[in-house]
Amino acid sequence: MTETYRNLIDGEWTASGELVANINPSDHSDIIGHYSAAKVDDVEQAIAAARRAGPAWAETGLEQRKAALDFIGDELIARSEEIGRVIAREEGKTIAEGKGEVFRSGQFFQYYAAECLRQIGEQAASVRPGVDVEITREPVGVVGVITPWNFPVAVAAWKIAPALAFGNSVVLKPSETTPASAAILADIVHRSGLPSGTFNMVIGEGHNVGNALASSPGIDAVTFTGSVAVGREIAQSAIANMARIQLEMGSKNALVVLNDADMDLAVQCAIGGAFFGTGQKCTASSRLVVEEQVHDEFVERMIAAAEALVVGHALDEATQIGPVVSERQLQQNLDYLELGKSEGGEVATGGELLELATKGNFMRPAIFTSTDNSMRINREEIFGPITSVIKVADYDEALAVSNDTDFGLTSGIMTNSLSRARHFKRHSQSGCVMVNLPTAGTDYHVPFGGRKASSYGPREQGTYAKDFYTIVKTSYIGG
Repeated sequence: MTETYRNLIDGEWTASGELVANINPSDHSDIIGHYSAAKVDDVEQAIAAARRAGPAWAETGLEQRKAALDFIGDELIARSEEIGRVIAREEGKTIAEGKGEVFRSGQFFQYYAAECLRQIGEQAASVRPGVDVEITREPVGVVGVITPWNFPVAVAAWKIAPALAFGNSVVLKPSETTPASAAILADIVHRSGLPSGTFNMVIGEGHNVGNALASSPGIDAVTFTGSVAVGREIAQSAIANMARIQLEMGSKNALVVLNDADMDLAVQCAIGGAFFGTGQKCTASSRLVVEEQVHDEFVERMIAAAEALVVGHALDEATQIGPVVSERQLQQNLDYLELGKSEGGEVATGGELLELATKGNFMRPAIFTSTDNSMRINREEIFGPITSVIKVADYDEALAVSNDTDFGLTSGIMTNSLSRARHFKRHSQSGCVMVNLPTAGTDYHVPFGGRKASSYGPREQGTYAKDFYTIVKTSYIGG
């Protein structure tokens, strides 16, 4: 028998909707379990529970809040290998990546557990004699959290942890593609000592469950990670109720490789940024912008490195690149490969489907060459193990191409020139800039977010998270 993943509403596990299969992308014969698809009524009940529980949690002592978040963080870290295997099984990332994601998720909760004790207000002198001014922060209220499948525990963690730390109640809508890991996280949060209703989870498709959550007048703030199209819909729904909005959306990140770059390091960073996690990261290096003097050498080395990558079952310890998350995503990747070729791009290596011991969504990482920045494969987010090389004449053109995009999440530069690195950091139109590092990979204690269509609203992570999860109050006290 397979497990049924239920919804968590007001401290109770409920199963009222249709049961939907959770299929292993590494092995289509492996049914991991079934999730009970939430209905709109379930969403409304979860929001009502969060609204009832909110005031009590907001008044809960800081040490009690800290203890709850420490409990969650400690258990995630202790169970990182176990839960990491679940992520590998249902999402397709390697065991090492799955374990690392869960371990880092635990660190998110530990970080915000400490933040519970750092909520210190400000005082200011008034322009009026005999008047004192005090500036404090209060919880925003009920937070709707909508998370994607590519980091099913980590993205949820970096939204839920600050929401709870700053005294809010939460309704989580995880991706229906990864219900098993969401259910494990919800169970840990449920057992952390939070009052019933403070944290709730409803699983289901975005067009009904996500829309019901984002458009509810009972929601005070919505934080979302996903596509631009869905982000825009959520924004329109939430703003109708004057709810706060925090959106992390698409990307088309460029890694610039200059003539003076350490070529071994450049290839290493490009391979890791473009293909690890099966390229299913918002921070992936989907455009490789290379100066012409080193272009041929770089491409030759990239091809060799890509062809050496081991594609296989996510639970195989030898696997470096797991399967694409779903058949739908796999077909989208194949469609972009055909589109790129029709635009004049050449597939230098990869792109073919692989038949392995189990039937799964396996494809070899692909590298396009002979591309320019006007092609759709260099304008639109593919979200798969596909990257394009764009040849440029010099640094100025490289910077211009890097910035010539509707997105602006991360960017990177490979160079041994301090002046070029400094100039790129200042003039790159992205929220995160990497120097001699992969574009994928960020820290949890500093702000994360992008520009243009990549992000909307306050930054996530670090102390900057309080700008979204709290409301500033200014109090005047006369004597």
